[in-house]
Amino acid sequence: MTTLNKTQIPLWVNIMQSILILIMLGQVYMYFLNHQMIVNSGIQVEGIPNLNLIYEMGARTLVMAIISIYVMITQSPKQYIIILIMNVLREGLETIIDPLYPVLNAPASPMVDLGIHLIIVAIEVWAFVTVLRITKKLSQK
Repeated sequence: MTTLNKTQIPLWVNIMQSILILIMLGQVYMYFLNHQMIVNSGIQVEGIPNLNLIYEMGARTLVMAIISIYVMITQSPKQYIIILIMNVLREGLETIIDPLYPVLNAPASPMVDLGIHLIIVAIEVWAFVTVLRITKKLSQK
């Protein structure tokens, strides 16, 4: 098992989390700085209620990205469990929401989107189980 910085976290889990962080940071950029991307997806950005929701989504996504970066730096398996739960729940909910309510510029059909999300959730669950086993092994020492 290849690990990063001689930690217990497998390299593939760190790579997966790095990709998720990049996606979150891209979303933060869209929410705060590039409303045209939001408009292109069919979401209106006019009016205070809509802007409030958009900026709140940006703030929450930024917090998730910052926490994920911190946990990747610390490489603490117990802390990793928290962000992996967050990932599984977020992506799991998107698995339901995205195919039901596709955006205008969705890169795939709702069924393909569902399949992609199911694969992503399966990988995230696999990462969670892997790190959970590591955490249990470390707590027995």
